[in-house]
Amino acid sequence: MDLKVKAGDILKDKSDAAVLTAFEGEAMSGILKDADKALGGVISDGVKSGEFTGKPGEMLLLHTAKELKGGPARLLVVGLGKKDKLKADSLMRASGTAARKLRKLGCKEVVFSVDESAGLTITRSAMHWAQGALLGLYTYDTFKAVDKDKKEIKKLTLMVADRSALKGAEEGAKTGRLISESVCYARDMINAPANEMTPTIMAERAKRAAKDVGLRYKSLEASDCRKLGMGSFLAVAAGSVQPPKLITLEYSGGKRGEKPVVLVGKAITFDSGGISIKPVSGMEKMKYDMSGGAAVIGVMRAAAALKLPVNLVGLVPASENLPSGSAYKPGDVVRAMNGKTIEIISTDAEGRMVLADALCYSERYKPRAIIDIATLTGGCVVALGDQAIGLMGNDSALNSAILDAGSKTFERAWELPMWDEFLEPMKGDVSDLRNAAGREAQTITAGKFLEEFVPKGVAWAHLDIAGVAWEEKGMAYIPKGARGTGVRLLLEYLMAGA
Repeated sequence: MDLKVKAGDILKDKSDAAVLTAFEGEAMSGILKDADKALGGVISDGVKSGEFTGKPGEMLLLHTAKELKGGPARLLVVGLGKKDKLKADSLMRASGTAARKLRKLGCKEVVFSVDESAGLTITRSAMHWAQGALLGLYTYDTFKAVDKDKKEIKKLTLMVADRSALKGAEEGAKTGRLISESVCYARDMINAPANEMTPTIMAERAKRAAKDVGLRYKSLEASDCRKLGMGSFLAVAAGSVQPPKLITLEYSGGKRGEKPVVLVGKAITFDSGGISIKPVSGMEKMKYDMSGGAAVIGVMRAAAALKLPVNLVGLVPASENLPSGSAYKPGDVVRAMNGKTIEIISTDAEGRMVLADALCYSERYKPRAIIDIATLTGGCVVALGDQAIGLMGNDSALNSAILDAGSKTFERAWELPMWDEFLEPMKGDVSDLRNAAGREAQTITAGKFLEEFVPKGVAWAHLDIAGVAWEEKGMAYIPKGARGTGVRLLLEYLMAGA
């Protein structure tokens, strides 16, 4: 899609449709008032009749080709809700809702009115408008027959009324586009069927991304991991004929010698549960158990494209988890890279096993902070549903920064306690640790398990995205399927000066 930014009068822009916004209770203000006057009061009539009130997501579509000669053929007014409750998410929802509506109507060229909405700078406003539309228009149709009549918006323009705002809007649109492209890059990997997204294929995707934006790429093979003593990671991979890969990506945008931030993403490209096999219902969705790894690749790609001033490392332990004669079993004891032994209680608690060795491996980078992201526990879905990421960690400043980034991007996180008592159930009888401890507080006990593999003295945060990685129904800028959760949150954290 061609994304442009320009200054001018949106009511004189010749396009298939122009999008204006209105706050609830303030529907007839600003440019909307000018549009209403040009259209003979039809918008105010809609407001008076109650057809349009400005509530979030509410739309009023008008055909304006005759009245606005030389201007847009249609005018779509979208509600933003109460002005004092406006957030970035409000703009993204309005943008995504409008873009999807106009695509359905067959519009090819669309223009959005962008301004400094309720405290948001023109740069941030343009960024959110771009993101909402681009993310909302995302489709995954790789395996569908070619649709010759497929409707697509070919050109999207963000328009500011004043030329003085042009530079800021262009900067915001560029940032929004680069972030959206990386979210969609992650979505493509997550949506792909497991036979088309094996650990090897995922490593190839990461290598391609690295080549595109100038990252350093390396993939550790099973033999490399064996030499390093990664018994925990390799145990999970033992049941599959697909070889595991520890994907590493490095970006040096910060000062020379400055300690990096290390991102670790769980990448189980298909999770059957192993010997502790899952129920058949819904198992086909277990292709998305690599959402954390896909998010890390997406963040690394965007960080380099945006030239963020930070040193960054991405570690993605990729494996399948399948039952077979060679698979690891309940009761087995394996040894992780840091020497700690783990008794296997459930082979379906595999995510923490692959993350354990990846966290140990991160020590060689001498990180100043580590953030891991994973679809880790069903308990997080029970606790927080599909509304929030479970956040755990050992550093209050890091946790606060992530909470703030989550609030700004609407990839919201909720901090859970990490008291020492939560480690007790994870201590083994025949080993240092066990990999599962029952249903009680399972999200937190899993976090405490991971903490045992974090290099000493390093700030660390764990993001459990089990409830927010997959969208069942579809929303304004999140179509049904993979959400790409974590990419925008982590980039916001990094852009804020992590």
